[in-house]
Amino acid sequence: MRLIFMLLLIVAGGQVFAAAMPSKAADEVRPLLEGMTVPDVVVSDTDGAPFSLKALLMQKPSVVLFYRGGWCPYCNRQLAGLKDIEKPLSDLGYQILAISPQSLEQLTSQKLESEFAARLLSDAKLNALNAFGISYYVDDETAKRYKGHGIALTTDETGKPVLPAPAVFIVDTEGKIQFSYVNPDYKVRPSPALILAAAEAIAR
Repeated sequence: MRLIFMLLLIVAGGQVFAAAMPSKAADEVRPLLEGMTVPDVVVSDTDGAPFSLKALLMQKPSVVLFYRGGWCPYCNRQLAGLKDIEKPLSDLGYQILAISPQSLEQLTSQKLESEFAARLLSDAKLNALNAFGISYYVDDETAKRYKGHGIALTTDETGKPVLPAPAVFIVDTEGKIQFSYVNPDYKVRPSPALILAAAEAIAR
């Protein structure tokens, strides 16, 4: 079941974007909605090369997954589940992009530990998380608990730790969102079957 969120809109040059800053909490995120266009932001791959996310999206229809990090078991389970639908998605012409706020070093380590169907991308500067409207500030108590487990969260320019509400977007080659699933409860993720069904419906 998809959750519908209230969206704070900013109109700039005729284009509508979500507010480009983290929300106060996960249940207050303001994600981009279906029919909206993805802003052009810079991300990095595991080789450390920065590039335009929009340019990458123009290459193929894309399943864009935002996840918290390789330290999150729910995220790893979701990424592993994509292996079950990798071939049918590929046959439909889709690429799978998985974006997290992890540093390049953390991302490279994750790449070495496991093989994922997705292309892993680093958004350590929070460009994509903010642009898609799914970033939120982690409260002090939660951040302290994560730190106690050896988990280093990415911080913004204010020094506050930020995470994404786990999300899945299906984006066409024009950068327009055709499907979105955003849930502030990090334990709840869409099934691979649901993602594939949405991709198939869009491809028709």
